[in-house]
Amino acid sequence: MVEFAKTKAGVDASEKKTLGEGLFRKCDACGDAVKKEDFERNLEVCPACGFHFHLSAERWIEFLADEGTWMALDTGLVSEDPLRFVDSKAYPDRVELARESTGVNDAILAGTARIDGRAVQLGVFVFRFMGGSMGSVVGEIITRMMERGAEHRQPVVLLSCSGGARMQEGSLSLMQMAKTVAARGKLRAAGAPFISILLNPTTGGVAASFALQGDVNIAEPGALIGFAGPRVIEDTIRQKLPDGFQRAEFLLEHGMIDMISTRQEMRSTVARMVEYLAG
Repeated sequence: MVEFAKTKAGVDASEKKTLGEGLFRKCDACGDAVKKEDFERNLEVCPACGFHFHLSAERWIEFLADEGTWMALDTGLVSEDPLRFVDSKAYPDRVELARESTGVNDAILAGTARIDGRAVQLGVFVFRFMGGSMGSVVGEIITRMMERGAEHRQPVVLLSCSGGARMQEGSLSLMQMAKTVAARGKLRAAGAPFISILLNPTTGGVAASFALQGDVNIAEPGALIGFAGPRVIEDTIRQKLPDGFQRAEFLLEHGMIDMISTRQEMRSTVARMVEYLAG
């Protein structure tokens, strides 16, 4: 009979491996194996090296909003298919699949909430819905957020995490860039602040429109922020880009954003900006 090696606890090695499966996560940045519960408790930030992994929109809302104050709005808006767009599958089928797999109607959650007792319009992109891409529905929801902020003179806090405009909606998607910037102009004219939080990644038409137009632009550490990706730029200009190009730290150094905040500090940072800018 073959005997398996025993651990100090009296459990054979193969059983120990089975017991450990699903309990630990390996950090892609530093390679450390960390308990899954430690990752979750630390808001998906590696406790060993501080690398920021993706945090879902729902958890962002739970983290930022005062308990019991979040009220979702505009949840019934649904994309249409005026272009009859088909790639590997028809656009309506792709949207329906995304709805089924994510549990949301489109790539943003928006509504009203309070942060440290102050009423705000709060929106968070849902990256798992088609890469957080901005189509007509996302543009309309952001526009309504800005308009509510202007009407009630409330701060707008928007967390962007997007690959850019949604190609399946063509020029209608690109029109959302102008539409959201115009709505941001109404908010500015009303004297209500816009606090823009840039997560990883914030790229394409989202970065080129409202995302970098905050009264305060705050990024997470290491976030990729820019229009075209680094590889596309290098292929176009035939030059090697500087180290860290388009990362939050590079943008801060070159005056493109106002500050970088770790995830654990983000709520207090946003609350401080809301209090200061809202007066």
